[in-house]
Amino acid sequence: MSDAPYDPYIPAGQQGAGNNAGTAKLQQQIDDTVGVMRENINKVSQRGERIDALQTKTDDLAISAQGFRRGANQVRKKMWWKDMKMRICLIVGIILLLVIIIVPAVVATR
Repeated sequence: MSDAPYDPYIPAGQQGAGNNAGTAKLQQQIDDTVGVMRENINKVSQRGERIDALQTKTDDLAISAQGFRRGANQVRKKMWWKDMKMRICLIVGIILLLVIIIVPAVVATR
């Protein structure tokens, strides 16, 4: 028997110095894979944080847009009333002007 302790995961006859290079290579591949997986997990968590921030900004923008729409409707209604008041004043002014012109002409002809 050899000096190395028994390892049930190493097939019989493969224990020794020659297998250490293969094990080291395999361990390096595992370490590389674990490193890539950690980077991917970090990227996914950062992406999740960015998505959360984007969702918050989207919600804020939707609230702002709703407020803007409400304000725009109020301004539109105010301007409509202002326009109607101006038209009514203009019509009343024209009617008064016509009355001032026509009434004396009718009275003078009688």
